[in-house]
Amino acid sequence: MKSKYLLYPGVIIPIIFFSTTIICGFILGDYNHLTRMVSELGAIGTNSQFVFSFGLILCSALSLLFILGLYKTCRAFGLNILPVILILTYSFSIAGAAIFPLPLKLHELMGMPSILLILSPLLSLFLWKYNDQLLIIREMAILSFLIMLLGFLVYLPDLFSNYIGLKQRFFHIGWSVWFIYLSISFLKLLKKHKSFRVKIFGKINRT
Repeated sequence: MKSKYLLYPGVIIPIIFFSTTIICGFILGDYNHLTRMVSELGAIGTNSQFVFSFGLILCSALSLLFILGLYKTCRAFGLNILPVILILTYSFSIAGAAIFPLPLKLHELMGMPSILLILSPLLSLFLWKYNDQLLIIREMAILSFLIMLLGFLVYLPDLFSNYIGLKQRFFHIGWSVWFIYLSISFLKLLKKHKSFRVKIFGKINRT
């Protein structure tokens, strides 16, 4: 499969994730996205459990394809792959949250690796050599890192104590920004590289 097709999930995953949470919220009826945890949408015995689990597992599967596309592109352009490898923590955690729903003890344990996801945009700032083609990724890396950082407010229970759902969603918005702009920027990088190759080969053929 061509790398460009493997990069599209970076845009699709956030759409599926947030659509799943909205649909499940409607199914529950009395759910408040600002005050209640995301995981409550898939808790054992709720009407939305299986819809929520399916959406999360789908996101996990698509993230593996996305990581493969990012990996291939990084290798092609000589970019360090560590920021990409860290996205595996998302794949693992979101699948674990679906397979082990609340109130199972493994639910929280399986979700813990996703904390490392915040290092993906942060390390890209230091490990990737930014040029005009990747400049937009640097700006979005900073933005997504800061938004995900707000998600760590969940570890300060006394701060905005009634809005745990909002604090969680900062983290999800942060990785969504990162995924979307990785997808868009890498697709542009591949397109520009292909155009350059066409021009070069065209000149060679004419000579």
